[in-house]
Amino acid sequence: MTEQPELFCYDLSSEPKPDTGRVLVTGGSGYIGGRLVPELLARGYQVRVVVRGDTSALKRLHPLSEVVAADILDHSQLESALDDVDTAYYLIHSLYLGPGEFESADIRAARNFRRIAEEKGVRRIIYLGGLGDIRYPLSSHLRNRMEVAEELAKGKVPVTILRAAIIIGSGSASYEIMHNLVRKLPIIFVPYWAKNRCQPISIRDVIKYLVGALETPETIGRSFDIGGPDVLTYEEMLRVFANILNRKILLQSIPLSIMAFYSYAVSLLTPVPNTIVRCLIEGLKNEVICQDQSIREILPFQPIPYRESIIRAMTREEQDRVYTRWSDAYPPAHELALKLQELDNKTRFRTEYSLQTNKSDSKLFWSICRIGGKEGWFHGNWMWRLRGAVDRILMGVGTSRGRKSTSRLQINDVLDFWRIEDLRLNERLLLRSEMKLPGRAWLEFNITKQDTGYKLSVVAYYDTHSLFGELYWYFFLPFHHFIFKHLIEEIERRS
Repeated sequence: MTEQPELFCYDLSSEPKPDTGRVLVTGGSGYIGGRLVPELLARGYQVRVVVRGDTSALKRLHPLSEVVAADILDHSQLESALDDVDTAYYLIHSLYLGPGEFESADIRAARNFRRIAEEKGVRRIIYLGGLGDIRYPLSSHLRNRMEVAEELAKGKVPVTILRAAIIIGSGSASYEIMHNLVRKLPIIFVPYWAKNRCQPISIRDVIKYLVGALETPETIGRSFDIGGPDVLTYEEMLRVFANILNRKILLQSIPLSIMAFYSYAVSLLTPVPNTIVRCLIEGLKNEVICQDQSIREILPFQPIPYRESIIRAMTREEQDRVYTRWSDAYPPAHELALKLQELDNKTRFRTEYSLQTNKSDSKLFWSICRIGGKEGWFHGNWMWRLRGAVDRILMGVGTSRGRKSTSRLQINDVLDFWRIEDLRLNERLLLRSEMKLPGRAWLEFNITKQDTGYKLSVVAYYDTHSLFGELYWYFFLPFHHFIFKHLIEEIERRS
């Protein structure tokens, strides 16, 4: 069952304008876009969502929206996506590519989007960027956010620019980084830039401003800073978090900071991979405070304080109601990854383990859907964690990424270092590996009706075209018997 999102815009002063025309949301499968789309649909808008890869999962998630596949860098695909569009939300970025790659990709995408939006007669663009004082040198991430805004504004289509600092909410990368650091470490070494000030904002307030900007003509063609009511140093933000968790931690200042080492160490301690952590931490070198808060006069609602934002995020986690998460859009282009059914030939390497059971298919499937995350893999967890730790050391996703929900799964959700490629209720769960591998791997769970009950099976598929990849398979093959045989036995027992 799909979790229904919590709606935030019930108390907005602006009125819905469903006769506006078609509203396009780029980045609709990401953290922000995934929460914006339900709000727009609930307010009666005609919504078109753009994704790069397979559209089936998002169509199931947002059945009232139109979902189209398009690459922002592909001229013909983007032309089709922008047909008959009144307003376009530009919520995409290439941050997950890591330092040195995302900047040029973002500028090319923004330029392409601006040109085709002009050709197609789009009436306006709404862009969510980043805060930063241009009077001082900015990090590459914040500078890039400014450059994308400038690129979009060069055209004839008026652009509404909203600039935000750290976004706090269940599933946000910044929230999970701080949460894990405070929860795991008794001592946190904070560099000199932890004294810089920041104006964090709750995810619900970001969504309110995005929706309100659409419904308020005064925002057309203007730029606004959006933030919460609190201005805190990063050190103070950690202390507030520790106080909420009732954790006694020592924040020890250090005079120097090697950014690459610090971000790598943080990535090993949190679910968020190094490429994202590095870009976010580089942004902490700048103070990010709202200079122009005139949008509060146009959309007069009271933003949520930082402390309350943290408590709300923790409550959503405890209730198992996290609707979107940073991992939905990581790693880069995961939605374009080769599917098992798309392989030209059947995978050369395959191993299967099965058992017969009298348990019902619904109970077996319920048990299968509990694997991973905090629950672990039922047997030999140390092996899964060790492989995940090696993956993180190699800057992969690792097992600490966990899962978005402890009780529900849907296609494209992450499950430790896997992503759900296919899910058929009470029949099949297909996982695609996103760990560092010399090949491609899948793990499939099947429940098949038999004369005397059901057959429960797990199948590991592996595809490689290198000698090293073959050696990798044969090296781990002896472990498969121990891992998978006991795994399905535990699934059957726990069902």
